[in-house]
Amino acid sequence: MLRCGLLGKKLGHSRSPEIHQLLGDYEYRLYEKPEEELRDFLLEGNWDGLNVTIPYKKTVLPFLSEISPTARKIGSVNTLVRRGDGTLYGDNTDVDGFAAMLRYSGFSLSGKKVLILGSGGASVSVREVLLRVGANPVVISRSGENNYENLYKHEDAAYLVNTTPVGMFPEMDASPVDLSRLPACRGVLDIIYNPPVTKLMRQAAERGIPAVNGLYMLVAQAKRSAELFTGRAIPEERTEEIFRILMDNSPS
Repeated sequence: MLRCGLLGKKLGHSRSPEIHQLLGDYEYRLYEKPEEELRDFLLEGNWDGLNVTIPYKKTVLPFLSEISPTARKIGSVNTLVRRGDGTLYGDNTDVDGFAAMLRYSGFSLSGKKVLILGSGGASVSVREVLLRVGANPVVISRSGENNYENLYKHEDAAYLVNTTPVGMFPEMDASPVDLSRLPACRGVLDIIYNPPVTKLMRQAAERGIPAVNGLYMLVAQAKRSAELFTGRAIPEERTEEIFRILMDNSPS
C-alpha cells in the first residue's frame, strides 16, 4: 500500500485524511515536522507521496530533483511524489484546486480587480489562476508595495481572496481585513475551510456580499494529488461527491 500524507508544522485542523480515505486505497497520515527535521524526513522518510502545507510550500523546493512547469513558474509546490529511483518530484495542485473553487463560486472575474491577501505559497497559486481567467490581481502583504496600511489605494477592488491563515481554527475571532475598507467588494473567496464560516465571511454576509470558503478547493486539489500519488485518473464528479459528504459532516 502507498504511504502518503500531509506535511506541515501544525495540522490539527486538517480534513485531508478524511478526503483521501474517500479518494483512494492508500495510507494517509499527518506529518507535523519542525523545519530542522525537514531534510531528513524528505530525503529518508518512509513515504511515497506527500501534500505540503503551511509553511513549507517553498521550503521544500531545494530537495526536489524535478518540478512541474506550473510549480516552476510560481515557485511553490504542495504535492510531492517519490519516484522509483528515489528522487523527488514536485507539483502544485493548489492551482487546480483554486480554479475549481472559482468555478464553484460562480464569480466572473475577467477584467476585475481582485485583491489577494497574503504572499505565501497559496497566494502565488491563486494569482496564477486569476491571471489565467483575465483578472487583475493585486497582492496585499504586510510589508510589500501594496500593504494593509495603504489599502485605500485599492478600495475599488471588486473581489477579495484571503490566502492568509488569519481566522483559521483555533484563532477564529480574527479577520485579515475589515470589509468596510473595500466598499466596492462584490465577492469573497476565503481559502480557509475550518471554521466553515470565518469572521471575514460573516462580515461579508452582513454586508450582503456572497462568500465561499476553501473546502471545495481542498477537495479539488486533493483529487489531483491522489492522481499523482497513484498514477490513475479520478472522475471529475468525485470532487463534487466528496465535497457534499464533507459538507454534511462539517462542524456547525
